Amino acid sequence: MDIDLLAKFRPVAAPQIIEDAYSADQFERMVAVINREGPWTLILAQHFKTPEEVIATTSGSVPEGFKPTWDMFLSPVFRGYFAKGSTSLYPELEDCFFNKRFLDLARGYWGAKYAQPESMLFNLQGPCPMGGMPHIDGTRFRGVDMDNTPPWLLNTMCKSTLFKPWQAKKAQVIAWYYKGSVGGGFHYWPEGPGNPYQTIEAPMWGRAVVVENEMMYHTAQANGPEAMRRPAGLDITSTIETDPDHAGGWRIMTEGQVIQQIPAIESRYLFHWNAQVFMDLDELKVTLDHKDDLTHERVFDVFIADLRQRGITFEVPSDPMYDPAFIGLLTRTYDHGFPTHMPTEPLTPLAA
Repeated sequence: MDIDLLAKFRPVAAPQIIEDAYSADQFERMVAVINREGPWTLILAQHFKTPEEVIATTSGSVPEGFKPTWDMFLSPVFRGYFAKGSTSLYPELEDCFFNKRFLDLARGYWGAKYAQPESMLFNLQGPCPMGGMPHIDGTRFRGVDMDNTPPWLLNTMCKSTLFKPWQAKKAQVIAWYYKGSVGGGFHYWPEGPGNPYQTIEAPMWGRAVVVENEMMYHTAQANGPEAMRRPAGLDITSTIETDPDHAGGWRIMTEGQVIQQIPAIESRYLFHWNAQVFMDLDELKVTLDHKDDLTHERVFDVFIADLRQRGITFEVPSDPMYDPAFIGLLTRTYDHGFPTHMPTEPLTPLAA
């Protein structure tokens, strides 16, 4: 573990909790879109090509030569998007995405002059184990982002702190809607994985945090009845859709077969609004002019130079973007270590 690296890795400010993130009408319209536009695929299936890429986004790494499998990471959490590329994908949700309140919160969180809404996604799940090892969200850099770069590389760039001059300043408003009685909260490590975590407890309905999740490790608290958290038959191709037999419920499908039905009371929604902020007009111009953008070649040149400066012996792969051995090397080199404080999964309802 690189202590100097960890000292540089902090969110710009502690998470700020707000209530009533969306109106009842906005929530109903968002759920209506989720119902209408499904089915939805697993988060893992959307963002990762190999298990090695998943490890690169989390805290802790695996020994050299160890071969991870999808089964190590499968969790019944599904995702879709309401907005991408600063564009609302559904006209009926434009007021949710082009959200004056959220823009003010993002600017205030950073003390910045400008903010631009970038994207808006949702996570949908029923009962679920804790969301794996603490992780960071994929950020973007000038010239290198989710549109042209796999998440593992973006996260490793972020964890390395080598690319800070090009890293976008980001703020999120993350809101939860969950009425279940067991778990369902949000764990976060505001001082890094080597320090104690904090938890925003559920049940919650419209509670949200303003946060920089690219620079703060976090994970979801387990939720729902323990026996339902790992549905038999879940695999990387599974999807979730409206359950036509139960109002407000959902069903998980694998190869055309229902493997789990989720009652409305156990449904957990997460709405993730994301913006880029600019401290002043000069910073905005640098981004818009593209005069100091990164390229993939430049990114790997920086990594390779740093690895050599550290005295690490390795062979430069022909395709570093997708070479499992090189991904593993970068993951181990810039790993922030396993958390020293980990939550236990809740099994019973919170005391009244």
